[in-house]
Amino acid sequence: MLTVLRRIVQEVNSATSLDSALSIIVRRIRKAMKTDVCSVYLLDSERQCFVLMDTIGLNASAIGHVAMKPGEGLVGLVGSREEPLNLENAPAHPHFRYFEETGEERYSSFLGVPIIHQRKVLGVLVVQQRDNRRFDEGEEAFLITMAAQLAGVLVQALASGALARLGEFEGSAVLSGVAASPGLAIGEAHVVVPPADLNAVPDRRVTDIEAEVGRFNQAIRGVRADIQTASERLASRISAQEQALFDVYQQMLGEHSLGQEVEKRIREGWSASSALAKVVKRHVQYLERVDDDYLKERAADIRDLGRRVLGYLQQESAMEPVVYPDNTILVGDEISAAQLGEIPRDKLAALVATRGSSTSHVAILARAMGIPAVLGMNDLPLSRLAHTRLVVDGHRGKLMVRPDAEMESRYVTLINEERALTRMLEDEQFLPGETEDGHSVKLMVNTGLSLEAVGSLKAKVDGVGLYRTEVPFMMHQRFPSEQEQLRLYRDQLEGFAPHPVVMRTLDIGGDKDLPYFPIEEDNPFLGWRGIRVTLDHPEVLMVQLRAMLRAAEGLNNLRILLPMVSCVEEVLSVLKLMDRVTEELTHDGVKIERPLVGVMIEVPAVLYQLDALAQLVDFFSVGSNDLTQYLLAVDRNNARVSSLYDACHPSVLRALDHVARESKRLDTPVSVCGELAGDPAGALMLMGMGYTALSMNAPNLPRVRAAIRRVSLESATTLVQEALAQPTPALVHRQLNQRMSQWGLSHLMPPREE
Repeated sequence: MLTVLRRIVQEVNSATSLDSALSIIVRRIRKAMKTDVCSVYLLDSERQCFVLMDTIGLNASAIGHVAMKPGEGLVGLVGSREEPLNLENAPAHPHFRYFEETGEERYSSFLGVPIIHQRKVLGVLVVQQRDNRRFDEGEEAFLITMAAQLAGVLVQALASGALARLGEFEGSAVLSGVAASPGLAIGEAHVVVPPADLNAVPDRRVTDIEAEVGRFNQAIRGVRADIQTASERLASRISAQEQALFDVYQQMLGEHSLGQEVEKRIREGWSASSALAKVVKRHVQYLERVDDDYLKERAADIRDLGRRVLGYLQQESAMEPVVYPDNTILVGDEISAAQLGEIPRDKLAALVATRGSSTSHVAILARAMGIPAVLGMNDLPLSRLAHTRLVVDGHRGKLMVRPDAEMESRYVTLINEERALTRMLEDEQFLPGETEDGHSVKLMVNTGLSLEAVGSLKAKVDGVGLYRTEVPFMMHQRFPSEQEQLRLYRDQLEGFAPHPVVMRTLDIGGDKDLPYFPIEEDNPFLGWRGIRVTLDHPEVLMVQLRAMLRAAEGLNNLRILLPMVSCVEEVLSVLKLMDRVTEELTHDGVKIERPLVGVMIEVPAVLYQLDALAQLVDFFSVGSNDLTQYLLAVDRNNARVSSLYDACHPSVLRALDHVARESKRLDTPVSVCGELAGDPAGALMLMGMGYTALSMNAPNLPRVRAAIRRVSLESATTLVQEALAQPTPALVHRQLNQRMSQWGLSHLMPPREE
């Protein structure tokens, strides 16, 4: 049964529409369980009823017409109870409801199980038989397992199926991802295709058929030549049997094989890349389903050949200049910093990607640039999005595809309101972060970009609370040299002098690795991250420390911050390396003033080591994002649990309050550099707890400054007391929203879900 289950899930995963996914489900399950009927009902959230979406065994005319509300009929009963129902004589059950159009009066036995995803019932999976019998435990267990496996797959099929219908211009769809960078944008999708990725090739029509055929044939000739060269090079080192594989490759590329099918598709009006991707994927999907091992291996061969040909086609396309429209929304599988840099800043409106997370490099860049971004959209069919009208909601992680007039109008209003608010707050951007009763809060900026991108901020901030040194590292194809780092760090330190600049040592790992230094782990957020990586590679850390100390010569505004610290020994090890670097530089004639050193408070273990750490370092900086993630045991980039991530969770607020109180007792300066600091209500709570320095992404500064200038310290302290008294995150948020409304500050908050 396990093999059967895997095969069904694989087929559903490869479905191109919701209809085909449902068809696969009912047919494969009926065959596997040898039942007379298999049906799938999906919950229509608008009508609040379970609708028969596909069946094999009942009358096909009932599809789309038979519907039951939760608790109504046997299907509704399964959906409302959220548990299986196994009956040997279904018509005798008091909840049985007969629908004449289904023809189900012939069937006695009934087994229904709910399809549940993230605690929400999506539908009900049903099998029925004529025999008057109860399904056995093994059959019930199989259908439960099938429903559990299909729940996640069905979520993707629903989204991609909706988009498949959009290909026929029948309406709009709303998809969900990870809210990686706040803001709203409306524009046209520009799909970037990763090198030789057949799954990411967009569907594109062409008018010059002969030119596309010529491009394809040229690519075929290039691949043929490569294969021939490889065959000749290996001729003396492999057997005749292995050598024959190269002949197989040549045959597959022949006129009467793949080549002929692709050319046929091109002559139907598809681009060479689109035609190639369609043909190769169809062959691969077919071969992967068969039971013959030899044929399954051929699927890998065809996929490899397809990638080779696509590589040639993309090389030719890369030479053509790309014209970006106004309000370009960059869409891709995994957007790199290099791809981001190819688009003129005045043309780029937003980012959307199937991969990535709120802590990935591209998310960090997007937030620093003030560009809305929604990432981690696993169900996004890239091939159907080229030149499509999109609305990106970076506040809530929503993507609207081909929005209707009403939806677009609503978002145009929201965008205009945000712009009006920004203009209104411009007059305050050079004023200090000072409360109504004279309490001062230092407002600092998180950055990692070049000085040109943030140079205008100096007059608006009290310094840089977090300079992410990993951003320049990812712009290189290797570790940057000491001299390269020196120039970057000197620019930042000089540009913001005399304000302090807090430079965090290289913080990679988790979902932040470098293209030339990949880190692959089963559990990366509990793995090789931050200070653990650089202590294991002191040659990298010492070069970075040397560059920082040399860059600070004569300025005295450098602060060094250590990430992912979990124990005192790690700090001692770094301080020893710093002593070595200082001694070496002094010997070389560099005048060194030892900078202040701090640790990030993001691993819960350090909450109970503050006394010992305060003896070694000069300041603390709370990374509220990771601290929240670790305290709640929630990966906020995992769609299954991301809804549980909440920086206003009572335990997180109490931890933040604990750090503020302990830092005051220890007379150790403390700041917050996580996203909570960039939220107006969050900033007021942190101020009320006693934090006197908040660091955030530049786009958040105006709203936070406005909130602080309109509320007294006494009111913020009361707000903290009220929030700490709440037992649930929902009640905390309700309390915050009520207070922000009473203070007339609701307009500073992100748009709410309607």
